[in-house]
Amino acid sequence: MTDRSLLTPSQVLDRVLVLEMVRVTEYAAIAASHLIGRGDEKAADAAAVEAMRDALNKLAFDGTVVIGEGERDEAPMLYIGEKVGSAIGTGPKIDIALDPLEGTTITAKAGPNALAVLAIAEEGGLLHAPDTYMEKLAIGPGYPEGLVSLKKTATENVRALASAKGVKPEEIIACVLDRPRHEALIKELRAIGCGIHLIPDGDVAGVISVSNPDTTIDIYMGSGGAPEGVLAAAALRCVGGQFQGRLIFRNEDEKARARSAGITDLDRIYQLEDLAKGDVIFAATGVTDGSLLEGVRRYKTGRITTESVVMRASSGTIRRVKGDRRGDPA
Repeated sequence: MTDRSLLTPSQVLDRVLVLEMVRVTEYAAIAASHLIGRGDEKAADAAAVEAMRDALNKLAFDGTVVIGEGERDEAPMLYIGEKVGSAIGTGPKIDIALDPLEGTTITAKAGPNALAVLAIAEEGGLLHAPDTYMEKLAIGPGYPEGLVSLKKTATENVRALASAKGVKPEEIIACVLDRPRHEALIKELRAIGCGIHLIPDGDVAGVISVSNPDTTIDIYMGSGGAPEGVLAAAALRCVGGQFQGRLIFRNEDEKARARSAGITDLDRIYQLEDLAKGDVIFAATGVTDGSLLEGVRRYKTGRITTESVVMRASSGTIRRVKGDRRGDPA
């Protein structure tokens, strides 16, 4: 766990950028909100991407997208390696991890927990994770380091956490993505009486939920996108908690992508600060209502309200920001 007394604020991540990041996620969330419940995932994602790119390009930094919509040829919108900002070549160098719409299916179906998400760090501060799956394990703050581990079984991890909390395994609640690939995991957890909170999408919000006592979620388990793993790790760097991730490769092409990103140990278990190190700023704005944030609300008068959260690792500061504006951003 990070000792904040040893973590000094970055000279690159100016305090002004904290609220600027909220502006970026607000723009993306508001743009995506037009498509809530319309059944068109691609249109919702495209709207969020274009709004986020426009907002990023107004900021005076030299930004590089290290976690984005995928490789350039496959995802031309905010792709990995894309340069953003109004001071490319002259401004501070910033690594950016983003998901303009975390929960495209959720948004299309008007479900809960869709977010516009962004994390920034100094150059080299965020893992350049390939667009593959990642096995993830997360718990909240206040526990001994190494209490849970991807080297242990799900049963062992739940029992270790229950013992640390002074409760029975039956009182532990695990958050798991509702996917066929998790059938064996779900069966194992239920065999020991562990409660399971299944989510349809949005594993960034799922991981963050372990740090919020109000959610009643104790542990996050299972596999999801590696890019989302870096975003979730960035958030936990700010609020506290433990996270481990291990990349999952389905074919040789995915292994080649990892090697091209500079990853040589394909079996490595990544700890929290392997994924997001140094000073980190994390911001998210709700698109639809969820456990973390309220969604965008539109009124007949043209008024739009938003709820965002912005966090910084060096200070441990968490700010909730209520936005109230007249109409869509220009």
